[in-house]
Amino acid sequence: MKKILLLSDTHSHIDDTILKYVKLADEVWHAGDIGDLIVTDTIKKYKTLRAVYGNIDNHEARLEFPLHNRFFCEGVEVWITHIGGYPGKYSAAVQTEITKNPPKLFICGHSHILKVQFDKKLNLLHMNPGAAGIHGFHQIRTMLRFEIDGKKIQNLEVVEIGKR
Repeated sequence: MKKILLLSDTHSHIDDTILKYVKLADEVWHAGDIGDLIVTDTIKKYKTLRAVYGNIDNHEARLEFPLHNRFFCEGVEVWITHIGGYPGKYSAAVQTEITKNPPKLFICGHSHILKVQFDKKLNLLHMNPGAAGIHGFHQIRTMLRFEIDGKKIQNLEVVEIGKR
């Protein structure tokens, strides 16, 4: 079993509250718009990190992290990308591949809107953790915590970090 902390859209911000949850996880996944790499460098001091770059990320982040990160965690195939859309409205960049070869868990960021939705058509779970940073139009900073146990995604929890 793995305990996952999922965050996105930090926009160069990391603080003690985020780090408290980092330390409670087995792995941290970042769905892009990292900003300054001090964010990911700090997370990597504590835990295994899987991340993708987002549209605001510079060449350094793009050299370190991929646009798409597809992998298995336990028995669950995961696909993380920054701009992915939502069930029924996937972005053009992922539409063909996600329809042809859907993962069990599809994760994106970008919108700053926390959303978890099951796609019945593709039989996958879609997650967007909202935004953990202090820049953007969101009012409340959010992250997601959950566990992957074999092929099960369980114990999903919304973490409200506070006002931006």
